Amino acid sequence: MNGWPIVGWAALAVAAMVAVILGAVGVGVPGIQMALRATARTSAVFFALAFAASALRRQWRTAATAWLLRNRRQLGVSFAVSHFIHLLLVFALMGWSWAVLRARLPTEALVIGGLAYTFIALMTLTSFDVAIAWLGTRAWRWLHTLGSYYLWTIFALNYFTRAARSAFYWPFAVLFGGVMLLRWLPKMRAAATSEGARP
Repeated sequence: MNGWPIVGWAALAVAAMVAVILGAVGVGVPGIQMALRATARTSAVFFALAFAASALRRQWRTAATAWLLRNRRQLGVSFAVSHFIHLLLVFALMGWSWAVLRARLPTEALVIGGLAYTFIALMTLTSFDVAIAWLGTRAWRWLHTLGSYYLWTIFALNYFTRAARSAFYWPFAVLFGGVMLLRWLPKMRAAATSEGARP
C-alpha cells in the first residue's frame, strides 16, 4: 500500500479501535479514558514513523525504509487524523463543554496543547503539493521542522516523565529517544569527523 489510501485505512483502523473500546467498556468515563490512552499511542507511533523516516533511510537502505520515506507525508497526515480523534475524545470526556475543559485544565496545558494542535493543523494543510507550491519550499521546511520538533518535545517529555514512574512507558520513551538520536547521528558523526580532521 502506498500513497493517500494509507490515510484512509489509518483513519478507519483508529476509528474502529475506538468503537471497539467504547463498545466493550462503555461510553462513560472509563471507556473514554481507555480510548484516549489508545489514541495517544497510535498517534505516537504514526508520528515517530514520519519523524524518523528520512533518518531510518539514511541508516538502513532497505525496502521497508524506502517505503517509510516514500509515504512519510501520508504517515504524518495519519498521525493528524489519529490525534484529532484523540482531541474529540478529550472534549467527550469534558461533556463537550469548553467551560468544563477550561476549568479542569491549567492555562499552560491549554496553551501548550493549543499550539501543538495549531502546528498539526498547519502541517496537515501544507502536506499537499498545491499548498507546498503556494507556501514555498523554504517556508514549508521551516514550518514542518519547527512543528515536528515541537511535537516531538511534547511526546518525549510526556513519555519520559511517565517512564520514570512506570515501566509500562519505557518502550515509548525508548522510541522517542531513539528517533531523535537517529536524526542527530549524521550531525554527530560529521562533527566528530571535523574535529578529528583538525590539526
